[in-house]
Amino acid sequence: MQKNARLEEAIIIVEIKYRVNNQIRAKEVRLISAEGHQIGIVPLKKALLLAEEAGLDLVEVAPNANPPVCRIMDYGKFKYEKEKKAKLSRKKQKGSELKELTMRPKIDVHDYQVKLKNAIRFLEDGNRVKFTVRFRGREMAFKEKGVELLQRIINDLKEISKQEHDIKEEGRNLSVTLAPKK
Repeated sequence: MQKNARLEEAIIIVEIKYRVNNQIRAKEVRLISAEGHQIGIVPLKKALLLAEEAGLDLVEVAPNANPPVCRIMDYGKFKYEKEKKAKLSRKKQKGSELKELTMRPKIDVHDYQVKLKNAIRFLEDGNRVKFTVRFRGREMAFKEKGVELLQRIINDLKEISKQEHDIKEEGRNLSVTLAPKK
């Protein structure tokens, strides 16, 4: 959720403020009509008059050009379309999730294959995968079996993933995180 909030803040910061009608400061502007035809370089007063006659707004679309480029358009509709496009692009963005697969050090061959198949699916979807080996009771004396299991997983998935960090020990667990290769 925090990732989406930061993304929205970044988009709001990038949002461009357009000068409209009397906010335009230049003496002359390169004018584009409402239909998209280039009228040419005209004094600001004439451009404002043409926009008023059309019942539309004069919007400065390229303020850094020399002279600035202004377009005759409906500013409210233009702003609405921009917001709609921004909302659509935010909707299409997908952040990666962290999927966790847990197993025991004495995992059977078939169970291992199922975990591996799920990990491949998660990685292909663009998600990160955290493998956790849980130890119970006296299994803690055989941590090397858990390390061997995680190394085997890393080797089996090295074509489609990269290891984010070394194998970590967290209490009675060993874990490693794999991220998809781009």
